[in-house]
Amino acid sequence: MIQALIFDFDGLIFDSETPDFVSWQETYAAHGVELSREVWAAQIGTITFNPYLHLEALLGRPVDRTAVHASRKARDNELIAAQTILPGVVDYLAQARALGLQIAIASSSDHKWVDGHLQRLGLFDQFEHIFCNDDVGGVGKPDPAVYRAAVSALNIAPHEGLALEDSPNGVTAAKGAGLWCTAVPNQMTHDLNFDHADYRLSALTQMPLSQLIAEVTRGAS
Repeated sequence: MIQALIFDFDGLIFDSETPDFVSWQETYAAHGVELSREVWAAQIGTITFNPYLHLEALLGRPVDRTAVHASRKARDNELIAAQTILPGVVDYLAQARALGLQIAIASSSDHKWVDGHLQRLGLFDQFEHIFCNDDVGGVGKPDPAVYRAAVSALNIAPHEGLALEDSPNGVTAAKGAGLWCTAVPNQMTHDLNFDHADYRLSALTQMPLSQLIAEVTRGAS
């Protein structure tokens, strides 16, 4: 029986991924090169991709990283400020409470980023536990460390937890921790491979949480 619902953060609770991509894509274009969506989408959900190194490799020379950071970050902040909670999140939080589930977050981002945006969005107090990469030595997904930390804190068996993820790297992390996992791709990840997920939704608004749990765990002993 499912006892806990574990949310990813970026791209699942609010769309920070499209602003991040757009701001970097514009930065690459300003240097006369292209950042493809395919390259960017492949790294979503992890922290191993270094856009500065990739940009410099395309250019064949170093860039002024301080200047690039300042201009790119200003644009990213502008785009992110316009982002709100993604559809279905608030309803799923309420439904999880009604079902008596514990609720947590497992993110590849750090606490400064996640906690700050949760407070901005008015969601910080909705989660019993918030685990980020700085809780597990800076390790990001697809490593399952952040999900294992959440499972331990929730005091559940892995098969008693359902993770919601928007990226293949996130699904890999959740499954590596032994959790059930539903993929909820966004506009940046919708055409990636989610065959390793237990279930897939086009959006959290597609079905009620109770129905999703029944669909995901159907046939489980």
